Amino acid sequence: MSQPEGNPSQLSLGASAARNLATATVTIPQFRAITPRWLHKLLPWVDVDGGVYRVNRVWKNPDGVEQTVDVLTVDSGEPKLPAVFVDYEEHPREYHLSTIQAVVHTHTQVTDLYSNRFDQLRQQVRLVVEALKEREESEIINHPKFGLLHEVVPSQRINTRKGTPTPDDIDDLLTLVWKRPAFFLAHPKAIAAFGREATRRGVPPATVSLFGSQFVTWRGIPFIPTDKLAITSEGGQTSILLLRVGEAHQGVIGLQKAGVTGEVEPGLSVRYMGTNDNAIASHLVTRYFSTAVLTEDAIARLDNVSVNFYHEYVYPTA
Repeated sequence: MSQPEGNPSQLSLGASAARNLATATVTIPQFRAITPRWLHKLLPWVDVDGGVYRVNRVWKNPDGVEQTVDVLTVDSGEPKLPAVFVDYEEHPREYHLSTIQAVVHTHTQVTDLYSNRFDQLRQQVRLVVEALKEREESEIINHPKFGLLHEVVPSQRINTRKGTPTPDDIDDLLTLVWKRPAFFLAHPKAIAAFGREATRRGVPPATVSLFGSQFVTWRGIPFIPTDKLAITSEGGQTSILLLRVGEAHQGVIGLQKAGVTGEVEPGLSVRYMGTNDNAIASHLVTRYFSTAVLTEDAIARLDNVSVNFYHEYVYPTA
C-alpha cells in the first residue's frame, strides 16, 4: 500500500485516523475510485492449471488464411469423397497469468484498540482489494500483451465515418462479431455520444436491466460502461469494443488460478507475512489473472470515436 502523502515516513495507518473509524463514523471507509466493474462480472472465468492457458487453433497458410475443410454434397450416385484432415498450429499461443500485488501494513495497536466498530484490518484489506480489482480491469483492457484493445486484429478494426458514433457505425461493428455478440464495452461518454446520435435520428436506444441497473442497448446488445477505456485529451476520441464471450462460443474469457494459499475468492489471496520490530503486521494481497481471445472474430473495435460533439436543436417559436 502506498505511503500517506502527508507523512512520507509513516508506514501504516495512524491512530488519529483509525480513531475516526472506531468512534466517529457509522459507515465503512468510502473510496471514490471504486467502480461497478461490470466487465469482470460478464467475462466467463476459467481456472488455469500450472499458470498457463494454451489456445490451440487450426493451421493457417503463410498468408494468414485458415485451412478449409473440403466436403461434398451428394444427391445421387457414388461420387468419390474428398479425403481430408484438419491440421493444427504447431506452436499455439500460450497465455501466462499476470500478477497484481500489494502489501498492507497495519499497526497492531491500531487493530487492537480501534476495531470495536469496524475491523481495522478487514477494512484496510478491503480497500486494497478494491484497488487491485480496479487495476485488474484496466489491465484486462489496456495491457500491451493480453489487453482487449491490443488483441483486436487489423481485419476486425474499423473507424467511424464522421467521428461521432452513429447507428451505422455500430451496425458495422456488429457485422464483425455477428456470431453471438454479447456486449459492447465503451466509456460512459462514448455511450452518451451514441445516445445523442441515435436520438438525433429518431431511434433513441432502448434499455435493459442487468445486475439491478439499466444499460443502454442497440439491436438488443447492451453497452457496458467502463472508465478504463481512455479518451484522448487532444481530440476527445476513444474506442468501442464488441465482444463474444465464453469457451463454448470461441469467445473472450478471463483466466485465473483458483485454490491458491490464503484464497479469499477465486484467484485472489491474502497472506499474513509476519509482524516486524515496530509492531507493524504485513499482509500480502495477490490477484492472478489474464484474458484470452479464442478466435479472431470474437472481438472487434471501433476507433476514432468522438465524444465532444453536441447537436444544436432549433425549436419552433409560437
